Amino acid sequence: MDLLRELFSLEGQTAVVTGASKGIGRKIAVALARAGADVAVVARSENELAEVAEEIGRLGRNVLAVPMDLFRVQDIPGKVDAIHGHFGKIDILINNAGMNIRKPALDVTEDDWDKVLDLNLKSAFFMSQAVARRMIPHGRGKIVNMSSQLAVVGYYDRAAYCASKGGLSQLTKALAIEWAQYRINVNAIAPTFTETPLTKTMLENREFREEVVSRIPLGRLGTEDDLLGATLYLSSAASDLVTGQTLVVDGGWTVW
Repeated sequence: MDLLRELFSLEGQTAVVTGASKGIGRKIAVALARAGADVAVVARSENELAEVAEEIGRLGRNVLAVPMDLFRVQDIPGKVDAIHGHFGKIDILINNAGMNIRKPALDVTEDDWDKVLDLNLKSAFFMSQAVARRMIPHGRGKIVNMSSQLAVVGYYDRAAYCASKGGLSQLTKALAIEWAQYRINVNAIAPTFTETPLTKTMLENREFREEVVSRIPLGRLGTEDDLLGATLYLSSAASDLVTGQTLVVDGGWTVW
């Protein structure tokens, strides 16, 4: 195997991907499998998990579907233990699960705030904590948090979302500092507005779409495939000296 292929290969690695039943999470889970990893796919929908597990299984990888409600943080340690028991180790964690409730700041309720922060930030911390406890005895690991360009800039009707993603990028730095001694790299990816099944309706609004694209120097929205290279890089040996960073994949939005 030549140097470049060796740097980006995930052969012999085990990855956990949250929010893996659809959209970006599903694409990432399949991409990691194509790079050689065995994969635990985590989400609430058992039927959709079964579909992505079948797709990964056809690639010849060991795959485990793990139905989990990440709002129930008390369930996380047991689920992670079950994943570790199945594979014998966990090398990579992709904290991809997330949500948004779009409302003007004056209309955001306490329940809205708690839901967004609990899934986007709180669950990512407790998943990272549980997985890190399993990585430490192995002396290495890669944790990748799915942040957002809205961790860097603000935008309308997204106060809770901006707060959660800004917190996630700061959490990335804090965990990177604490866990560097265990050779656990903790990084984040910050996408721009990305076309997925979940954002389809929002981006069908022509005025909104044009306003968003006008802010992106490269002149287009993101796609799910745009995030695969960044994820593979931060999950592989190619990024062994990179930690605590948020890699912005935004077509230049935050350059302004």
